[in-house]
Amino acid sequence: MLDHLEHLALVDFRNVEGVERLQKAIQFADQLHEVDTEGVEPMDSVLEDRCLYLREDDVTEGNCTKELLKNAREKIEEYFVAPPGNIPLPKLEERETFLQRS
Repeated sequence: MLDHLEHLALVDFRNVEGVERLQKAIQFADQLHEVDTEGVEPMDSVLEDRCLYLREDDVTEGNCTKELLKNAREKIEEYFVAPPGNIPLPKLEERETFLQRS
């Protein structure tokens, strides 16, 4: 179970910081048990009492990749790099072997 959680959260639970992060997540989730849901029907959506209208998906601008990537703290090639938790990203030369293992 811990291996699966590590993979999903991208957090290494073999150190103090990772264990503390896991404990905080469990404490947060435990609060859900305190909520009285007796007699409450499950909802499909938080907006189920309203009509959701679809809009046309019109492209109004584009070709701004370089401008958008200026906002990236870290990028690989032309992609944003998401924060990896406390597991470091593989170096560029290690990436090929990393991808082969996954």
